[in-house]
Amino acid sequence: MRLRQLLCLALLVAAPAFAQDKPKLEPLPDVPPPPENLQDESSEPEVTITTRGEEKIEEYRINGQLYMVKVIPKVGAPYYLVDAKGDGVFSRYDPADRKLSVPMWVIKRW
Repeated sequence: MRLRQLLCLALLVAAPAFAQDKPKLEPLPDVPPPPENLQDESSEPEVTITTRGEEKIEEYRINGQLYMVKVIPKVGAPYYLVDAKGDGVFSRYDPADRKLSVPMWVIKRW
């Protein structure tokens, strides 16, 4: 009987600690800067937000030139398409995937 009382007391003391789960906060991803040929201290990017179906698309322009597109899909994590050189060629930029590691294994040698 005494063991049961001690167990109940321990659960009552520990219950508030388990009930107050704090949300896991993560820092916001770093947004890539505009290409060097577009960087200007006086100009801020113009952002155009459009929706296609259930995904949201944000287009970032400086001086009328598109340099970045942020795609926010209904399911999944948002990602960026960035024109890093200012030549109109966009490549995917994922701030969460900073440590790109391409696997290179030797499968067989002849």
